[in-house]
Amino acid sequence: MDTSLNKGAVAGAAPASAAAAPRTLYSVLGAISFSHLLNDMIQSLVLALYPMFKSSFSLSFAEVGLITATYQITASLLQPLVGVLADKRPMPFSLPVGMGFTLGGLLLMSVAPTFGILLCASALIGCGSSVFHPESSRVARMASGGRHGLAQSLFQVGGNAGAAIGPLLAAAFIVPRGQHAIAWFSVAAFVGIVVLVQIGRWYRSHPAAKKVRKSVEREALPKRRVAIAIGVLLLLVFSKYFYLASINSYFTFYLIDRFHLPLQAAQVHLFLFLAAVAAGTIIGGPVGDRIGRKYVIWVSILGVAPFTLLLPYANLFWTGVLSVVIGLVLASAFSAILVYAQELIPGKVGMVAGLFFGLAFGLGGIGAAALGHLADATGIAHVYKICSFLPLIGVLTVLLPDVERNARTARNG
Repeated sequence: MDTSLNKGAVAGAAPASAAAAPRTLYSVLGAISFSHLLNDMIQSLVLALYPMFKSSFSLSFAEVGLITATYQITASLLQPLVGVLADKRPMPFSLPVGMGFTLGGLLLMSVAPTFGILLCASALIGCGSSVFHPESSRVARMASGGRHGLAQSLFQVGGNAGAAIGPLLAAAFIVPRGQHAIAWFSVAAFVGIVVLVQIGRWYRSHPAAKKVRKSVEREALPKRRVAIAIGVLLLLVFSKYFYLASINSYFTFYLIDRFHLPLQAAQVHLFLFLAAVAAGTIIGGPVGDRIGRKYVIWVSILGVAPFTLLLPYANLFWTGVLSVVIGLVLASAFSAILVYAQELIPGKVGMVAGLFFGLAFGLGGIGAAALGHLADATGIAHVYKICSFLPLIGVLTVLLPDVERNARTARNG
């Protein structure tokens, strides 16, 4: 009798262990990625409407810049604060509430009679984004089944797709019909709320919502070394997003100025670059899970430098090839950087996500403005010569500790 029980216990050990292993929940990741698509589509939709607002409200460029500043402040600076609050007390249903802010902002923007009301609408949409990103990044991590890089890549590619289609939808549906047509896109925000309510229910039942922590999830590195590593990561994000701002905002102007391309042909080159960015976003996370995130950061930031340095001197054919390579390699960094930072500061998923997403938003806006002034002063070609050196900041990756090896040591110890 005892022998059979022992055999049964041994036989059941493997299935029990397998059952205990976390699974990657692709349904949850798909839902949060789709919500990210809707969120970022709405954001890019608003940015694409600036020419319409400038005309209908008789705005100066300074006033257009104030719309951007209002949106960027609420969309970027509030994210770390939201992340810190969520780390202290997880808020499963903050996600649909955040999308509710976005819905209200869209409806208000569609009927805004004055510039002041337009600014209020922009602030509401920015607030919605601030609430969405830290908590949705946490959801992606919870649903990852330990494949944190893959989860963040799937989450972020939804945002990339939304940012790409937003301007197209604005041109097709809003610009021909005017400001009131913005209200149509409140349907997208409402769909997002419905999806996020379901995610909130799943989140509420997850152990992370009850503040469950494993003993290994403790800060293993000295605080000074963690602070230095976070500073390095922030510099790497700076180099990445300033360079991306030069492409996203001014690549078509560069191609038209240097190679005398028609606008449509220049836009095709920009589309190919954005497609490469989407592919790089998907690739970077899983590769980081497999070979280590520090290696991905090395290759993605510093490894792209030879291509950025060649770009300002290439002919049209090689400019197209190099831009695709740059987009593919450079975009793979953010998932790796974000997950690396979350492992560097265990238990602070929301704060880290808010800090890095907020910084990415802020640097994108600041970079576009700063590079625009530089282009006015020195010419668009000079912008790319200067920006080509930005990836060399990636050499600072040498200062990053091997947190993955430390985590393995902590688990084995």
